Amino acid sequence: MGAPMAANLVKAGHDVVGFDPVATPDSIPLANTARLAVESADVVITMLPNGSILQSVAAEIYPVMGAGSIHLDCSTVDVENTRIIAQAAEKYNITCVDAPVSGGIGGAANGTLTFMAGGTRSGFDRVSPLFDIMGQKAVYCGSTGNGQAAKICNNMILGVTMIATCEAFVLADKLGLDRSAMFDVVSTSSGYSWSMNAYCPAPGVGPTSPADNGYAPGFSAELMLKDLNLSQMAAELADADTPMGAKATALYQQFVEAEGGMGQDFSAMLPRFEQRNRS
Repeated sequence: MGAPMAANLVKAGHDVVGFDPVATPDSIPLANTARLAVESADVVITMLPNGSILQSVAAEIYPVMGAGSIHLDCSTVDVENTRIIAQAAEKYNITCVDAPVSGGIGGAANGTLTFMAGGTRSGFDRVSPLFDIMGQKAVYCGSTGNGQAAKICNNMILGVTMIATCEAFVLADKLGLDRSAMFDVVSTSSGYSWSMNAYCPAPGVGPTSPADNGYAPGFSAELMLKDLNLSQMAAELADADTPMGAKATALYQQFVEAEGGMGQDFSAMLPRFEQRNRS
């Protein structure tokens, strides 16, 4: 995700230096270490797998970031870790903005991501021009951690609705209803959802989606599982009853860890349900 976002900033004329211990994108000048990448930077953008890695990177780069600079974190991690690094940043006079994204790899490449941001309003305003380059929408959600809260809630809805959409297509198949007819009805009636209308899990139906590419991941099942696990961690801390979120988490865990879902798009739940009977 980070590489195409950085590439769009380069195309827009920004001076960008990247660091990635795994990937080596051709379109971005790279530093040998994270510390070298952030020296003299006004804004440092991170896109990292989890909260513990985010804390580790923050501890490495904050001492060499300039006072008054901004750390724009676009990772999807737990709210607690986000708030911990924001407190650490204050000691160095660094402003943190947590701004996880929605839109997947395609959105990152096309500059059509949605950002949901937490932190100070002044910090959000300072990085808004970058949001305009990397995405199509940025929403200020309030204080530190609220960007992560919005992303976690959004993706819990997404996980639940994708499962329901896949179940409905398989039920329609078994009832003898043509998939195209199913799509035409649901996409224009009360069953309307992003999972159906923009990311239909049935190949050859509706707009082009990963289902039309053998379920090669635009947003992988394991990333959906990660986000659903974050939703249940947050629900536990907030004492919120989320039975549908909990069930979706369990289903994606089973799919990824025991049913070959690793490396497939999260919409590959449809062929998963096709292979199963009610029992």
